[in-house]
Amino acid sequence: MGFHEREEELLMDGDREFVQKELQRLRDSIDNLDAALVHLLAERFKCTQEVGKLKAEYSLPPADPERERRQITRLRNLAEQSKLDPVFAEHFLNFIIAEVVRHHELIANSRARQS
Repeated sequence: MGFHEREEELLMDGDREFVQKELQRLRDSIDNLDAALVHLLAERFKCTQEVGKLKAEYSLPPADPERERRQITRLRNLAEQSKLDPVFAEHFLNFIIAEVVRHHELIANSRARQS
């Protein structure tokens, strides 16, 4: 007998309907939040692309370790205030920073080839 079959046995008919509706309600909210996150990340990357262009134009390095440290500290504090695991928040921001720096390097390399 599998997990779902045992789960079905534990739920009474009325409970099953309630649980299914509640799961759907929560999953709909999660789907909406996921969509919002994607849109927010897209907007963030539009801004960082502009930063990358500006850095390339003025021959600034693609990475700014001091700003990155400040951002990580700020995000960890926000995470703690929001009851989100600060380690997770830091990993998430590090991933984003790495991608931003990669984009900045691509922009700088492309600009250098055009010169």
